[in-house]
Order: sequence, then C-alpha cells, then structure tokens
Amino acid sequence: MADFLGLMKQAAQMQSKMQELQAELDRTEVEGTSGGGLVTIKLTAKGDLRGVKIDDTLFKPGDKEILEDLLVAAHADARRKAEDVMQDKMKGITGGLSLPPGMKLPF
Repeated sequence: MADFLGLMKQAAQMQSKMQELQAELDRTEVEGTSGGGLVTIKLTAKGDLRGVKIDDTLFKPGDKEILEDLLVAAHADARRKAEDVMQDKMKGITGGLSLPPGMKLPF
C-alpha cells in the first residue's frame, strides 16, 4: 500500500510540474520572419498565434489590418481542427479512455 501512495504522490507532483510548464510555455513568445522581414508572425511556445505583421509594400495599406486579422483567425481555426484530430488519434491509442478532468497531454 505504501508503494501505491508513493506512486500517487509522484503522479501529483508530475501533474503540478506539467501545469507549471504549460503556463511557462504560454508566456514564452517567439517570432518568425520571412521575405527579409516583410512578414513577421508571433507565437507562444505552445504554438498559439499572438500576432501577424505585414509590410505595407506587399499590398494596399488600407487592407493591411483586415488581412492581419484574417490570418490570425485562420490560424486559430486550423489550430482547433488540429487539436480535434489529435484527440481523435489519442482515443485510438488509448482505446477510448479519456484523461481525468483538468489533466492534459503536454503537446
């Protein structure tokens, strides 16, 4: 019985560390550029899109903000769909078992 309690304590500690890591990844931001700096994208370390910047020389300046917002929205939509696919694939691996409430996979 002591081994089981020790294992449960280790699992709780690991879950706590995973939650801390998830929060850290949410706060960490990275930027990617293309076209010699004409396009810049900012993501969290978890892959959530935080912003898009497009140089005015690539299109009519009046359309810039609309295009930037559309890019952010399209990325969010694709990300949600990717998460759905990942959950479906995980169900196949785990035989349909779901994780306990509040517990998420690290990826």
